[in-house]
Formats: sequence, structure tokens, C-alpha cells
Amino acid sequence: QKQALLVKIASIREVVQGAPLRVILKQLVSRGVKSDLNQLVSLVHRPNESFFVIPQAEKVTVIFPMRFKDSIDTVLATSFLQEFVEARRTAGLNNAPPCLWSSSPPQELNGVSDQALSANAGFVSFVIYPRHVEGRKLDRTVWSLSTFHAYVSYHVKSSEGFMHTRMRRRVESLIDALDRAKPDSEKSEKASKTEQNRSFKRTNVRDGRSSFNSR
Repeated sequence: QKQALLVKIASIREVVQGAPLRVILKQLVSRGVKSDLNQLVSLVHRPNESFFVIPQAEKVTVIFPMRFKDSIDTVLATSFLQEFVEARRTAGLNNAPPCLWSSSPPQELNGVSDQALSANAGFVSFVIYPRHVEGRKLDRTVWSLSTFHAYVSYHVKSSEGFMHTRMRRRVESLIDALDRAKPDSEKSEKASKTEQNRSFKRTNVRDGRSSFNSR
């Protein structure tokens, strides 16, 4: 029940933000007469950020300008997206939508304002054909496209956390190796200094009072 509730809450984005996208993809399935062919549609998916949909007769092109605030996230996202596109070329993903990445805006975005094209991690393009939105595939396609930026951000943060963990473990292992490489004389000298710093002089109540009165 908890899992079902979380899925419903997460589906709010698909219902609200994915509604215009669903309409365009449904037209692709019906292959009816479209009045908005080759017209650029801008869909806001984050504050002051949009992705673009270009309906065509036999396909729909979806373009994501990828933006990240942190410079490290930008580098990781760029590397992740390049590998994401390369993975599409494997034999097991022949039926997946074609995916392209470029550092410069695609030609389909000619005429769009420079502010809307300010992408520091490049541009990702998906080409959706009717076979990708037939039957139950429509819901899955709308969900994947509506949450694509969140999907990339999740993997970027996970990769960053994994690397930080590996770096800390590596530093700890190097410190342990350096400690083991020290000669026994240095270890004993260090141990004696530690004991001297921890030693204290036992005093009785009478000594404490006399020292206090002398002050």
C-alpha cells in the first residue's frame, strides 16, 4: 500500500506536465490530420526550464537542453549522457527510440531564444515513432520523457556519492599503509609521547588547598 501511494504521488508529474505530451503522442498513434506539424512546442518541466517537442507526420522529436548548477554535476552528466547514447547502439536495444547527444543546439531549435538554449551539459534528442506509443507503451513513454531530467540527476548524484565513498576508503587505506611502513622506533616514540600527554599528577585535598591559598 505504501508503494502504491508513492507511485500515485510520483504520477502527479506525469498527469500535469505530461498531459500536452500525451496529446501529441496520441495524435502520432492515430496518424490523423495534424494542424501543428513541424511547429515547435515548449513544455516547462522545471522552474525556468523547458524541453521541446516537434510533431511530424511519422514521428515526434523530443529535445532536452540539459542544465546543471554544479560544475561537477555538469561533468558527470555530460559523461553519463554520452555513455547513454552509446548504450542505445547495443543489439538488445534496437527497438528503443533513437537517441542523440550534441554539445550544440540541434537544427530543430533554430529561432529559440538563447536563454532557453543555455545548456551546459549538451542536448539530448529522442525520436518517437508510432511503435513506441502503441497500446500500453504510451503511458511508459510519457512517464520516461516527463521524468528524464530527474532520471539523469538521480544517477549523477548517485555517481558522485559513490566516488566520494571510494575516495574516502582509498585515503583510509593509504593512511593505514603509511602507518604500517613506519619503523618500530618511530612507533614507540610516538606511543611514548602519547602516554606523556595523557599522564597526570595525583594530588590530595591538602595540596590543592595550599596551592589555591598561595595564589
